[in-house]
Amino acid sequence: MVLGMSLATFTMVHVIISLIGIVSGILVMFGLLGSDRKPGMTAIFLLFTILTSATGFLFPFTKLLPSHMIGILSLVLLAIACLALYGMKLSGSWRWIYVVTAMISLYFNVFVLVIQGFLKIPFLHALAPSVPPSEPPFAAVQGIVLLFFIIVIIGAVRRFRPVPTFA
Repeated sequence: MVLGMSLATFTMVHVIISLIGIVSGILVMFGLLGSDRKPGMTAIFLLFTILTSATGFLFPFTKLLPSHMIGILSLVLLAIACLALYGMKLSGSWRWIYVVTAMISLYFNVFVLVIQGFLKIPFLHALAPSVPPSEPPFAAVQGIVLLFFIIVIIGAVRRFRPVPTFA
């Protein structure tokens, strides 16, 4: 039992939270590339990505795992992203700091999504049956995802020039 739910139910809630974070993050990513703040979608992305990392720590565990390290790093990056966006209002260098920290957090969620896909989807698992996956098809997909995010982050840092808002 986790938060009064069976482990299976809690896992499903965690997966739904993660998918909301990823989908909203992709929409925010496209907004960044077009200098569109997308404030509502950004709030959803940040909240659900924080919840994804936080709920990951509620699963039973006996030792610190790589997934926990990703979760800790993601929470630190998300705290910086929230500070840059809401506290510093993207002023000066906080603009690119926000882009980089928010998009690396999204990358971490997609990275974990790919791992889970290779573990749980039968035809992908057949391509990389080790646990954790380490075969060439898995490495190739993760490499493509990493390259995609590097290109997007560089593009977003260059292109995200939102119109200042006045409070």
